[in-house]
Amino acid sequence: MKNFRLILVLATIVMTAVSCGPKKTQKIKEKIPYKMLVVYYSQTSNTKAVATEIATRLNADLEEIVPLEPYENDFQATVERGKKELEEGVRPKIQPLKVNVADYDIIFVGYPIWFGTYAMPMWTFLDQVSLSGKKVVPFCTFGSGGLESSVRDLAKAQPEANILSGYGVRAARMDAMPQEIDQFLKAGGFIDGQYTQLGDFTEQQAVSEEETAIFEAAVGDYPMIHAKAETAGMRAIPGGKEYLFIASDLPREDRPDMPLGRMKVYVTVLNGKAPVFTRVVR
Repeated sequence: MKNFRLILVLATIVMTAVSCGPKKTQKIKEKIPYKMLVVYYSQTSNTKAVATEIATRLNADLEEIVPLEPYENDFQATVERGKKELEEGVRPKIQPLKVNVADYDIIFVGYPIWFGTYAMPMWTFLDQVSLSGKKVVPFCTFGSGGLESSVRDLAKAQPEANILSGYGVRAARMDAMPQEIDQFLKAGGFIDGQYTQLGDFTEQQAVSEEETAIFEAAVGDYPMIHAKAETAGMRAIPGGKEYLFIASDLPREDRPDMPLGRMKVYVTVLNGKAPVFTRVVR
C-alpha cells in the first residue's frame, strides 16, 4: 500500500494554509488507494451538501446519521432541545448504521456546529464506534465558527484516532463550498490536481481606518458578533485579499451578563465584492 502525503492546509471555510501571496501551484501525483467513508449528520441541508460533494469527488461511501426522534424544523425548538441534551449529557438515539466503520481506512466526519461543538447526534455516533487507528477528517457547517473547538472535542472522544486538519464553511457561504472542497481535497492529496498553496499572513499591526471599515462591513449585519477590531494581518489570495483580525467583544445592552473575550475573525475581500467574514475562532 503506497504512502501518501497529507498536507491538509485549508481549514474552514477557507483554506487553512497561510501567506502574503499565492505560491506556485503544486500537483499531487499519487492517488490514494485507501477505502474511504463519509459519515455525516445534517439538520438542514448544508452539511449534507458538503458530505455529498466530498463523497462524489472521492467516490467514497456515504452514510447519514439519522436520529430516531428527528429534531423539529423550528430553529428555536431545536436550540432548546439541543441545549438541554448537551447540558444533561443526553445522547439522542440514532438508527443503526448501514456500514461497518471498521472496514474503512479514512473517515470523513461531518456535522453542523451547535453550541460551539458538533451536533448532539454526532456525540451518539462517536460513543458507539471506535475510530482507533483511523485517519479522521472533520468537516462542518456553522453560523460563525466552531471547527477548531469541535475538533478538540472530537480528539477527546476518540483519543486513538489520527485526526487530520478539517474544513468548515459558513451557511451563508455555501456557494463557495464546491471550489473550496476541490482545493481542500487536492491539497490533502485525496485527489489529483493543481491547487494554490498560500503562505503566511503579514504580522499583526494596529488596524487602519480602511481595515476597520472592512471589518465592520464584514460583520456589521451579523447579530452574534459585536466586537471591535484591534489588529490585522493580510495575505493575497486568488482574486483578492484575506484579512486576519484580532478583535475584542464589546458590551451589549441586550446581554449585559455575557462574558467578554477576544477572537480571530477571518475576512475575505474578493475583487469587486463586498467584504465577508468566513469564520470566527474564539
